[in-house]
Amino acid sequence: YYIDFCARNGIEYHSIVESSGHEWYTNDGQGYQPGPNVDVTKPVPGIDMEQICDYANSKGVGVRVWVHWKALYPKLDTAFKLFEKWGLKGMMVDFMDRDDQEMTNIKEEILIKAAKHKLHIQFHGAEKPTGLSRTYPNEFTREGTLNYEVNKWDKRVTPDHDLNIVFTRMLAGPTDYHLGGFRAVPDSIFKVQYTRPLMMGTRCHMLAMYVVLENYQGMVCDYPSAYEGQPGFEFLKIAPTTWDETKVLDAKLGSHVIIARKKDNEWFVGGITNHEARELLVPFNFLAAGEYTVTIYSDGPETGDPNQLTKRTVIVKNTDSIRVRLNGGGGMTMQIKRI
Repeated sequence: YYIDFCARNGIEYHSIVESSGHEWYTNDGQGYQPGPNVDVTKPVPGIDMEQICDYANSKGVGVRVWVHWKALYPKLDTAFKLFEKWGLKGMMVDFMDRDDQEMTNIKEEILIKAAKHKLHIQFHGAEKPTGLSRTYPNEFTREGTLNYEVNKWDKRVTPDHDLNIVFTRMLAGPTDYHLGGFRAVPDSIFKVQYTRPLMMGTRCHMLAMYVVLENYQGMVCDYPSAYEGQPGFEFLKIAPTTWDETKVLDAKLGSHVIIARKKDNEWFVGGITNHEARELLVPFNFLAAGEYTVTIYSDGPETGDPNQLTKRTVIVKNTDSIRVRLNGGGGMTMQIKRI
């Protein structure tokens, strides 16, 4: 089901975290914490990891897994050798929760040994990036932020918080912000719920975050039916995760930001605002001479459903600029192609 969804929509990886409410690997601990008999080399009954990887590979999808670092680290060499044999492509290593020298050394050891087995790493419960991914490019991303997963138990991840992250993280590496929430509600009716979690801000705010944030391994965090047929999902299928060039077009701490990023021959623009509605002016003077087709995703009516959006296409030159209206907690994105 999930692998087929990834294959249909050009999503490169599927992550396996658990099975029937339990970690995918043998563990007698509680609350995801490793117990005395935890073993990341032994999947729980019902999971044939090699068979899953074979099926995914036949569909052009890579499989990655979640692991608690305390469960992984004692068996690092054995586990990585087995993971490569199964056909896994990478993993999220979680609950590190420290930034002391010992933990920094552990992260580096994990990256070095993972690279030998062609595995990529995503550190979770980890501190802000400090440049380690420049030395070890198999570190695809790390958490280092209070992000959208917190919506399942708290109300602190607001559009204002999203905006602050742009100015306070990613100075020395990417951040995993758990993007992909497609259940936007006004701040006034937001409520915490673990299943089918909600998000504050608009659908276009979420789309723009895929451009505004630097993250080499973007995600769609929900289940397939939350996306297929939904406004804006087509943008997630084409949004790059790595970039050749980046330009900040406009930015004011606590207010708004507009960032343009280039991938191959296309430019993508993302802009978000805080809780206040505003009009942003997007100049195209970063483009070379010529004409370009610009597909614009912008917020729908301010009094309407925040999950609705407006999509339009215009032709521009590098001497042009466009004004885009953003609702409170809103955003906009653009895909720019040379004619």
